[in-house]
Amino acid sequence: MSPEERIKARARELGFELTGIAAANEAESFDRLCAWLDAGHAGEMSYLHRHRQARRHPQSIFPGVRSVVMLGINYKPAEEERPSLALPACQLTGQVARYARGEDYHQVLRDKLNALLAWIQQEFPGTSGRGVVDTAPLLERDFARRAGLGWFGKNTMLLNRRLGSYFFLAALLLDLPLTPDPPHATSHCGTCTACLDACPTAAFPAPGVLDSRRCISYLTIELKGELPQEAREQLHGWVFGCDVCQEVCPWNRKAPAGQEPRLQPRPGMSALPLLELLSLSPEEFRQRFRDTALWRSKRQGMIRNALLLLAASQDRQAIPACQNCLNDPDPVIRATARWALQQFDLTDVDTRTDS
Repeated sequence: MSPEERIKARARELGFELTGIAAANEAESFDRLCAWLDAGHAGEMSYLHRHRQARRHPQSIFPGVRSVVMLGINYKPAEEERPSLALPACQLTGQVARYARGEDYHQVLRDKLNALLAWIQQEFPGTSGRGVVDTAPLLERDFARRAGLGWFGKNTMLLNRRLGSYFFLAALLLDLPLTPDPPHATSHCGTCTACLDACPTAAFPAPGVLDSRRCISYLTIELKGELPQEAREQLHGWVFGCDVCQEVCPWNRKAPAGQEPRLQPRPGMSALPLLELLSLSPEEFRQRFRDTALWRSKRQGMIRNALLLLAASQDRQAIPACQNCLNDPDPVIRATARWALQQFDLTDVDTRTDS
């Protein structure tokens, strides 16, 4: 086998269902990224602006890089829950995006990337490389498309004919010259606009353009502090992330389930009891979520989101738990609890706090 075939075969043995190789050239979508940032669509994700130029070329991440090995691993749950949009509004649980229901994917993919790099360095002595799992300024989808893994959907996700969009991307930057694969040049979305039409917050101003400021995933995960007034009633049952634009995608309907046990949902992680979230101390929150992707929201963000969902539910059994949050040491949680209680329109509710 050629070096390229050997590397791909080893990657598949490690659990990567998608494998491809791209040349380490300038990112083709860099100008589009800059226009997107200049339009304000990144919201308050200032790190995207700070590292803008670093995303132009993978050399900024790994000097001397010659090839980018792009890899994908399926995380679709083996047993699918009922669609999130069918849940009754009064149900006191918050939905969790599918990618975050198992072990933190960063660690799972890093373990596999490290194993693949170690094998490459053994088979090709003198090779250096760096594994990347969405924590370095690399436009992963750009290089994944160029490596033949899929095309850009109208919801901006990378779509694959076999796996749909429920897969993680990882990259291995190597100073080893490899023959690149043909890029995926054709979109297979056709006239379908299901993802655009289903978005509950109209976060897509145009096909292939996401305004993060309206995206539920951004609101529940990336946006820190108190949510703006206009966004507080826009979570639509999600406490962490959102899958709506993926749930309706035809390419996901018949996609196979993922085979990596560490990425499969843990018991009770698909929908979190909101009242239980409100009661978690900082240490209890750490013990429960530290090794999951939910850790990114931290306790402040998760309880803030839970309070907003409870306010939207208008279920009176939530009132005592919201009142307890008035004494939380976190100022954002206290402020959100006050607002949540005011939504119940109860004149006898004491929303004062000692702070």
